[in-house]
Amino acid sequence: MRRYTAVITQEDGWYVAHCLELGVVSQGRTIEEARANLSEAVELYIESFGTEELPESAGDVMLRSLQVAAGA
Repeated sequence: MRRYTAVITQEDGWYVAHCLELGVVSQGRTIEEARANLSEAVELYIESFGTEELPESAGDVMLRSLQVAAGA
């Protein structure tokens, strides 16, 4: 088993799931569907390219909102 990081955002009524380490993206109507679809897409990606030299997650990810001044 390999471990990857998934970030799921909501866009236009869909949940979009991104695998940060591999750049794989999928979507679904629910969070669970988006996550399941991303898992399948990552498995297909690994089948196509193998596991050699593929990065794994470095650990837990903490997300925080960030505000910056416009035009800074």
